[in-house]
Amino acid sequence: MRIEKVAFGYDKKKLILRDLDYTFKRGRITAILGPNGCGKSTLLGLCSRLFNPACGTICLDGKNIAQYKARDFAKYVASVYQISEMSPDLSVLGLVTFGRTPHRKPFHHLSEADDAAIKYSIEKACLKGFENRRICELSGGERQRACLALALAQEPRVLLLDEPTTFLDVYFQIEIMEIVTGVNHEKGVTIVMALHDLNQAIKYADDIIVMKDGQIAAAGDAKTTLTPELIKAVFDVNAEVIKAENGDSFYAVYR
Repeated sequence: MRIEKVAFGYDKKKLILRDLDYTFKRGRITAILGPNGCGKSTLLGLCSRLFNPACGTICLDGKNIAQYKARDFAKYVASVYQISEMSPDLSVLGLVTFGRTPHRKPFHHLSEADDAAIKYSIEKACLKGFENRRICELSGGERQRACLALALAQEPRVLLLDEPTTFLDVYFQIEIMEIVTGVNHEKGVTIVMALHDLNQAIKYADDIIVMKDGQIAAAGDAKTTLTPELIKAVFDVNAEVIKAENGDSFYAVYR
C-alpha cells in the first residue's frame, strides 16, 4: 500500500495531515506512533476508505483504492477500530460469520472455505467455546478479540488496527499482540497498527512511523529508528534505554 502526497482535513480550510509519503511493505508489521491528535487514526481511516484524501493518492498494488468496488476492497483490507458498534445480542459466531460477506454470493449457504475461515478466525482469536456467547456477555478483552476475529474472517491481505490494546489490561494487551503477530507470521498478512506503547512497537513491529503535527517525523526499522532524542522531540518526554538480560531493549519514559 503506497501513500503519495496525501493531505486531509475535516475542514477543507484546515489540513490536519500534510505531505504524507510512505509505502507499507508487504508482509511486514508497521506501527504508527505519535502523541494524541497527531493523525494516527486519521491516517488509518484514509487507508480503510473511511475518509477521502483532500489531495494525493493511496494505492494498493498500484491501483487507487478509490477505484476498488466495496466488496473487492473488503477482500483485500480489513480494519479494527478502537470502538466498534456491534449488536449486543449478536453471538460471537454470528459476528465472525459477517466477515465472510465479501466472499459469499447473496443468499448462498456457507461454503467449506467459509467454514474453514470462520473456524480459523475464532480459534486464532482464542474464542473457541465462545461461539454462542452474546456480545453483551463478553468482557472488554473478549470483545476486542471478537472484532479481530471478524476482521480475520475476511482473509485480508492488509489488516489495519487502530490502537488495538486500548482499554485492555496487560494480560489482554499481550494476548492481542501475540494474535496479531501470529497471523502475520502464518498468513503473511501486512499489519498496520496505531499504538501508544513505544515498547510494544519495538517488540512486535518490523517498521515504525512516528508522526507529529500531522506529518511523518521519522520512519524506519522499529529497532533502530526510535531514539531518546526522537522521543523527546515528538513527545516532549525524556527516555532512557534499558537493556534486558536477553539483549532486548526497551524504554523507560519519564518527565
